[in-house]
Amino acid sequence: MLCKDRALELQRFSKQIQMETVKTIASLGTGHVGGALSISDVLAVLYGNQMQYKPQDPRWDDRDWLVVSKGHAGPAVYATLALKGFFPIEQLQTLNQPGTNLPSHCDSNRTPGIDITTGSLGQGASSAAGVALALKMKKKASNVYLILGDGEIEEGQVWEMALFAAHRKLDNLIAFVDNNHLQIDGTVEEVSSMTDIAEKFASFGWYAQNVCGHSVEEIDAAIDKAKAQNGKPSVIVLDTIKGNGWSKIAGKVGSHSCAVTAEDMKSALAEMQAAYNDIGGAAE
Repeated sequence: MLCKDRALELQRFSKQIQMETVKTIASLGTGHVGGALSISDVLAVLYGNQMQYKPQDPRWDDRDWLVVSKGHAGPAVYATLALKGFFPIEQLQTLNQPGTNLPSHCDSNRTPGIDITTGSLGQGASSAAGVALALKMKKKASNVYLILGDGEIEEGQVWEMALFAAHRKLDNLIAFVDNNHLQIDGTVEEVSSMTDIAEKFASFGWYAQNVCGHSVEEIDAAIDKAKAQNGKPSVIVLDTIKGNGWSKIAGKVGSHSCAVTAEDMKSALAEMQAAYNDIGGAAE
């Protein structure tokens, strides 16, 4: 269980991730801001309390792995990595520019700290299961964390992976579903309802949990429970708000990919800074 001070630290870290994400996307003028902001809390918990990694040695052999299958949320991952020292934070301003190491979708060949290239929805799920199996075969104690979108899990490949991972008893695989209820064309319920996501994974043999995706305490506790499982993979369904932290786009269909002007950035940062201050800290 997180102590109060640690929980506040992670909440502040999440807000820092959001602020750097907005600045990153604003440097380009447009991007996948909604689904990036909705995963800031889980990223804060993973990189702030749960994952084993070395910023100075991104390919450390005993590290935990993160596969962000919804690769369009790359800007949030880049912000997290920069804040943790994987590369200079100034590089965030080069998002998707010529010669950048920060393409719009996660690319392990370009960005220090990115373990698996993603972007074609569903494929990151299979890659994560493959890595988990390989680590098992090598008798590594490392865990593989996988972040999926709720729209993404409409892909059949995800469920092929779910069947495989359960059959192989990949208890070193912990998946998160960013259940923000929106995708490009509308709500997930309107496009292709998934009904009870946790129940679906459970029927495939997974240990499944539902938590508030904006509560660092609930996320952290759920990861601890997942790590304690033997013989089955785990999924944690995060109930989130797309565009969380920026009221202009929060919960709106158009937040999937949208313009972020200089004025938008100023407004969003002011809102996020106020929220940060309410937690009890001053942003650097």
